[in-house]
Amino acid sequence: MDRPHAQNQAQNKPRRTLDGHSTPCEDCGAVDWHMDMTRGEVVCNVCGLIADDNLIDPGAEWTNRDRGEDRARTGAPMTNRLADRGLNTSIDARDLSSGSAASHGMSPQARRDWRRRRVIDERSKTRRSRERNLVKANQFIRDRSGLPISLQEEVARLYRHLSSKGFVTGRSIAGVTAACTYLVAREERLPRQIPELCESFGVDEKELSRLIRKASRELNLHRVSGPDQYFDRFINDLGLPPSFRLNVDAIWNRIAPHDEVWQGKKPMGVAAAIIYQASQASETPRTQSEICRIANVSEVTLRGLVRIITETLVLLDRMEERS
Repeated sequence: MDRPHAQNQAQNKPRRTLDGHSTPCEDCGAVDWHMDMTRGEVVCNVCGLIADDNLIDPGAEWTNRDRGEDRARTGAPMTNRLADRGLNTSIDARDLSSGSAASHGMSPQARRDWRRRRVIDERSKTRRSRERNLVKANQFIRDRSGLPISLQEEVARLYRHLSSKGFVTGRSIAGVTAACTYLVAREERLPRQIPELCESFGVDEKELSRLIRKASRELNLHRVSGPDQYFDRFINDLGLPPSFRLNVDAIWNRIAPHDEVWQGKKPMGVAAAIIYQASQASETPRTQSEICRIANVSEVTLRGLVRIITETLVLLDRMEERS
């Protein structure tokens, strides 16, 4: 480009600077730099002068060496479901099998050496008692809680918090994990019954109840479970249609404001009584024995709660007629 023409054009151009290139062009005097990432060059947009080349790309390296679609190089996020939060490097036993090792050019002697190193590595990760405690607790949570992964993560976080405070010392690992599972499920309105958790974790019912009370005080998770938290689960277990929930809600919405009717009683029993009451007035009735088996309450308890709910509904009907 002709120098006088380029200088005149440079006066009308806006200033565009780059890191390390903020001075005017030596050829035309313009400050209009452009970085060509494909060629690794810094070029003047006015006269085309190449001011720098062979630049280093500061961006991420997207070279995919695993033959997969995921190009991320950051690895998996930290998780409380593993004792080391997933940050330790593990030697995979599958890489030391005869087929995989042969593909990597490892001799039999090298495989034996790496197997020995793998054993030493695994032992070193659980040398301290706290790590062994967390490994066993996380195994209980993954295998026996019956919760989705997101809630398992919260259970593991609560257990880790209690362990750091010394709450687990002298107590059963299975009992504390069961208590954390109960508290998380209750907070997320997916309540688990204590007898069910006792059977799953292999702990005594009285011990679990005591641990739940102590853990809730330690974690400040005091909360009263309401019967409405069990409606969906019981309805599903009884094989009732989803529309049946409307009948249950109609009864619950009438007695819910009257705390003296249902507070202080087992929420599973009150939920079972309301479902039984609603089923008797529907086209899909259920027997007392069927509902008691699902709710883990006795038929005597169910009949007593049904009588209280029936009397309350009759009293509410009379009050509405008078008003």
